[in-house]
Amino acid sequence: MSREDPDVIDSVAKAFQLLQAFSADRPAMTVSEASAATGFSRATARRILLTLERLGFAETDDRRFRLTAGVLRLGYGYLAALPFWEHAQPRMRALADELRESCSMATLDGPEIVYVVRVPASRSMTITLNVGSRLPAYPTSMGRVLLAALPEPELKSYLDTTELKRLTSATITDPARLRAELRRVADRGFAVVDGEREEGIRSAAAPVRGAGGRTLAALNVSVNAARVSLEELHERFVPRLLETARGISSDIERLH
Repeated sequence: MSREDPDVIDSVAKAFQLLQAFSADRPAMTVSEASAATGFSRATARRILLTLERLGFAETDDRRFRLTAGVLRLGYGYLAALPFWEHAQPRMRALADELRESCSMATLDGPEIVYVVRVPASRSMTITLNVGSRLPAYPTSMGRVLLAALPEPELKSYLDTTELKRLTSATITDPARLRAELRRVADRGFAVVDGEREEGIRSAAAPVRGAGGRTLAALNVSVNAARVSLEELHERFVPRLLETARGISSDIERLH
């Protein structure tokens, strides 16, 4: 167990750290590469990789290791436990069909949002996102809804430790400005972001709440700026988005 925390098993923590070292940029690794990516010794990285292989979470060609579809069981356990999983999809599909735009739901994981439900638009978009995709929270509408719901100590920690990179000319990178925007989001109950993460993409998001009004997730609609004006996003899309988010929230309350 950890010398710093007797309730943490070091070997388990290291296994998950190594799992997270795999990515789109690093889909396969040798023992040496895994060691360099995690800071573990080669012996430790080798034992973890071989354990993952024995458990069916990794495979190897005797030199490079890559993850298998078995790791999806870990993520599916989380998704299956979400109280809105089954109820959200029909409402989201109806909204996406009505507006003819993509509709997504995400939760907050550290400084990022993670997509947990995704209903793509029938027409193509310039971005491709799926369940499990991650984006920084600060320049996204869903991220701002989720950040606005954080208790003050957690929000302060986020603003103190997160690098607010300029992704486009519109990205808010000043912590004070971002905090002010988050207060505005909390006050009006939704967020609108116009080209802050990617130029030409606008989105609106609303909170999905559980028992006691706690924000569990964020629901959004994304549009192409050339097709939908900011005025139309506010006047036509936001009311329907809020109505759908309230419907999903009511479904969740009935489950309890």
